[in-house]
Amino acid sequence: MAGINRVILVGNLGKDPEVKSLESGVKLAKFSLATTETFKDRDGNRTEHTEWHNIVFWRGLADVAEKYLRKGSTIYLEGRIRTRTWKDEDGKNRYMTEIQGDNMTMLGGRRDNNSQQADNATKAAEPKPEPITDSGTEQTNDLPF
Repeated sequence: MAGINRVILVGNLGKDPEVKSLESGVKLAKFSLATTETFKDRDGNRTEHTEWHNIVFWRGLADVAEKYLRKGSTIYLEGRIRTRTWKDEDGKNRYMTEIQGDNMTMLGGRRDNNSQQADNATKAAEPKPEPITDSGTEQTNDLPF
């Protein structure tokens, strides 16, 4: 049975995207994304926990990130978990877990002094949501799990 590797995050960029063009001409954008959970501890005090995620966008999403995303931007992201392994200069194994973004929607958020320009850029870059339609097939409760 095949596994599922799917991640959905809503958070704020911790820094401006770092964008590179590889020798092949393919663009790559990397940035950190903060997601924050709020909950009450045992004593009833409100507590926040922020988790930082390393995000990687390729090709078209890297172009959008370069043009429109800035530190503080709020995004909805769908992607996959990837772990890279390499040896450092001392020969030690190093690991980095990243989220490879497949889909992204800009949700607004913090703005700089050029808020009108940012609003226009966000509207131009936001993908239009696809409507969810019924395929006409009858659903059953015979789930395999």
